[in-house]
Amino acid sequence: MKTIARILTICAASLLLAAPGVAGAQAAGPSGFASAADVQTQLRDMLAAMKPDQGFMWRPLVRDGATVAAIEIWKKPGRPAVHPAEAEYAIVLEGAGTLVSGGTMTDPKVKNANLTEGGQIEGGETRTLGPGDVILVPAGVPHWFGITGERLVLLGVKLPGAK
Repeated sequence: MKTIARILTICAASLLLAAPGVAGAQAAGPSGFASAADVQTQLRDMLAAMKPDQGFMWRPLVRDGATVAAIEIWKKPGRPAVHPAEAEYAIVLEGAGTLVSGGTMTDPKVKNANLTEGGQIEGGETRTLGPGDVILVPAGVPHWFGITGERLVLLGVKLPGAK
């Protein structure tokens, strides 16, 4: 629990520096703050709601306009992805995994204006992930998360317009 609280403190400070609109989030109402207990409650609720074969779940935790901090639970690897106009910032809360980023994504298919998925990443850099690690994937950079063990839990933020 101390680790999660420490990670949330780092994340809150980082968000205030990285996303100008987040600093006013508390003034906007209760949705701009989540305590460590709130994070644990949401994580427990999400794990209970996941179906046995479900590989991914995403649920907003706090929001300030277009900027959303969300809990992401990965139980299976997803497809390589690119967010053309959004940087992706994340902190590993629990579990372990792998991040492959950079390089070239093969067989890209546009899913929507904010997401292109592909077959694999060629020539990317591979990093091992664990609790407390901080990730920043710039807009337009291919990335993929692999899972080591039971799950990988991230506190993720998409930063709109961050190129």
